[in-house]
Amino acid sequence: MYRFLLSRQWVILTLVALVLIPTMIRLGFWQMHRHDERAARNRLVAEALEAKPVPVGRLTSPGHTVTRAERYRGVTATGTFDTAHEVVVRRRVNSDEEVGFHVLTPLVLTDGTVLLVNRGWIPADAPSQTAFPKVPAPPAGQITVTGRLMPDETTEASGIKNLQGLPDRQIMLIDSAREAKRLGAEVLGGYIALTAPEPKGDTPEPIGAPGDEDAALNYAYAIQWWLFAAGVPVGWFVLVRRERRDRAAAAAEARPRETAPAAV
Repeated sequence: MYRFLLSRQWVILTLVALVLIPTMIRLGFWQMHRHDERAARNRLVAEALEAKPVPVGRLTSPGHTVTRAERYRGVTATGTFDTAHEVVVRRRVNSDEEVGFHVLTPLVLTDGTVLLVNRGWIPADAPSQTAFPKVPAPPAGQITVTGRLMPDETTEASGIKNLQGLPDRQIMLIDSAREAKRLGAEVLGGYIALTAPEPKGDTPEPIGAPGDEDAALNYAYAIQWWLFAAGVPVGWFVLVRRERRDRAAAAAEARPRETAPAAV
């Protein structure tokens, strides 16, 4: 009755089903793992943004690597902006996805160390982006700034290639160690995204706060994969019943019909 299951076609179909079931189950658990990671990241970010700003020296120092727990923490620093050594970071977008630059200005602190300050986004003056753009000047003299602490950027984390041979005073990635060599000074690890004081005339455009990652979407994907895994054996069973019914009907039609005896 079910000998057709031994045919090449059905053996292959059954093996594919047996492979799909555990694969889909594992994909569901992977999505749940991603859900937990994103939910934990969202909690860390929320806690960091809600925490009261602290002096930058409490969280970072020259050569320090900013940790996940320190990322986005509000910090304060007092010093003087060094516009003579200001650079721009290429190929950065604003909230409208327009390509331009981030303005990176060293802030020389009262103890002589340097804090890298990302003052925000400005548009590119020309499509080629080869000339140094017009950058609005920061406040002169000693000033106290507040910002979100950020880790040094890397190609692995950002996907941005650190190109060589760039135009003067332009960089691809914010790297405190590289900037320390360029400036010949002690530079605090990481940098800050400036939040206060706000720029005059809204330029440079402040960098927005990080948003939540959609952890609920990963949860939905996990449920979806597990439903698919449950649907595979159901679908296999339905196909087997249909094949058995079709074969039985075909066999019935193939049998010669019995004829009534002729009348004498």
